[in-house]
Amino acid sequence: MKKYAALFIAMTLSLPAFADTLPTELGEYKDWTAYYYQEGKNLVCYMASTPKKDEGNYKTRGDIYAIITHRPADRSYNVVNFVAGYPFKKSSNVTVKIGTTTFNNLFTNGDNAWAPDNATDKKLVEAMKRGERMIVEGTSARGTKTKDTYSLAGFSGAYKAISSKCR
Repeated sequence: MKKYAALFIAMTLSLPAFADTLPTELGEYKDWTAYYYQEGKNLVCYMASTPKKDEGNYKTRGDIYAIITHRPADRSYNVVNFVAGYPFKKSSNVTVKIGTTTFNNLFTNGDNAWAPDNATDKKLVEAMKRGERMIVEGTSARGTKTKDTYSLAGFSGAYKAISSKCR
């Protein structure tokens, strides 16, 4: 299941064009899976996971993911993206808690949440490497509050795999 979900992510999130090749799995690392694919002449590497627990008073919700992407041709590394499975409330922020560290400034666009800058992306990734679990809290366009709990087991292994492939 995780493998097919990550394939869908790669195909829908590849900006601005579709991947020239289907993603190739670099490996499964406990609760995270690492992939790469070609986009034109450029290599793109990413890792993805789904939450172990998702909470909220909702009837239906789409797929939920945490994704870290490297695009060396663009000199873009450690881009953290959360896909909520619903459209976020306009102008809302998402909060991420990893251990005693809290990031409360992730901005939303549609069903995605992003860090506001490269420095925050880097701090998020460093916290994920050291952490055991990550809690992501957001609010849907309908006002429903959600709380997704991710395991960070295997994060460092998957991160090493994408970093090695996409130097």
